[in-house]
Amino acid sequence: MRIASLLLLLLPSFAAAQELIAQRPSPIQIVSARYKETYLKITYGQPQKQGRQVFGQLVPYDQIWRTGANEGTEITITRDILINQQPIKAGTYTLFTIPGKENWIIIINSDVGLWGSYNYNSKKDVLRFEVPSQSTGTTVFESFTISIDSKNDKATISLAWDTTQVSFPVQFNEPK
Repeated sequence: MRIASLLLLLLPSFAAAQELIAQRPSPIQIVSARYKETYLKITYGQPQKQGRQVFGQLVPYDQIWRTGANEGTEITITRDILINQQPIKAGTYTLFTIPGKENWIIIINSDVGLWGSYNYNSKKDVLRFEVPSQSTGTTVFESFTISIDSKNDKATISLAWDTTQVSFPVQFNEPK
C-alpha cells in the first residue's frame, strides 16, 4: 500500500517535470546513428537565434562553449570508434567546443552531468582537435542543430547555427 501511495504522489511531479522540460526555450534534442552493434547518441539543448548575433557575441569566440544550451552536450558511444581518425572508447562524454572565426576546437571530455561549461576541466579531455568553420553566407539555421549523417561504417557529425557550420568524421569499428 505504501508504494502505491508514493507512486500517486510522484506521478503529478513527474508529469509537471516533463511539461517544464517540453516548455524550455531551448528544448532538449537527441540525434543518433547506428552501425551494426555500435550506437552513437548526442543529447543537447537547442538554443534559438531570435534575431541575435550568434558567434562572436552570444557565443564568444575563443572561449569554451557547452555546445548548446543548459546542460553540457553529452555524447554516448556503445563501442569503441574513431572520431577525426582518433580512437575513443565506449562511454558517455561531454562535447565542448571553442568556436573561432575560422576554426573550431572540438573537445570530448570525460566529465559528465555538468551545467553549461562553468566547471569545465581540461585535465579530463579525452580528445581534442581542430576543424575548419564554414560560412553559409546567409542564416540557414535559426536553431542550433547537431546532425549525424551516416552511411555504412562512416558518419559525419555537423554542428550548425545561423551562418556557421563545422563538421568532423566518425569511423565505426567492426564488432569483434
